[in-house]
Amino acid sequence: MKGKNVILGVTGSIAAYKAADIASALVQKGINVTVIMTASATKFITPFTLQTLTRNRVLCDQFDIDSVIDPSHISLTDKNDLVLIAPATANFIGKVANGIADDALTSLMLAVKCPVLVAPAMNDRMYQNKAVQENMKKLKQFGYKFIDPEKGYLACGSYGDGRLANLGRIISAVQRELK
Repeated sequence: MKGKNVILGVTGSIAAYKAADIASALVQKGINVTVIMTASATKFITPFTLQTLTRNRVLCDQFDIDSVIDPSHISLTDKNDLVLIAPATANFIGKVANGIADDALTSLMLAVKCPVLVAPAMNDRMYQNKAVQENMKKLKQFGYKFIDPEKGYLACGSYGDGRLANLGRIISAVQRELK
């Protein structure tokens, strides 16, 4: 795994706090991790936390003044071995499935050439919604691979499918994809 480059996309789910554990575990395996966060994700976990853990600048704004000469959301696609979206919200899945690029992460997704792993996390009713299921089916047809959520207690107080896959399953999926 050493020397591999992974983009960790973090979206605005309550499970965004788990991105810190994911980033840390990947770095401990010798993987270079670059984090891209949606604006909503920054409401749940700070870019500083993920920057500290990865030792790389976190991209939150595709119009970042430091990226004017080198549009980071595009250039990052040239040097990465994998994109991992964890957690992935219904909003993010819908945008990417339909080619909407209105932030740094969704813009990157339209330019990415490496494999993509998506780990959904959302309310069980949202996860089972026909539109979300169709959007995931569409992304699978595009070649994206999914790390299915787990059944469990959800932040909204219900119990069902939609809980972010556990850390071990996510790291194992990344390792399989990078081999």
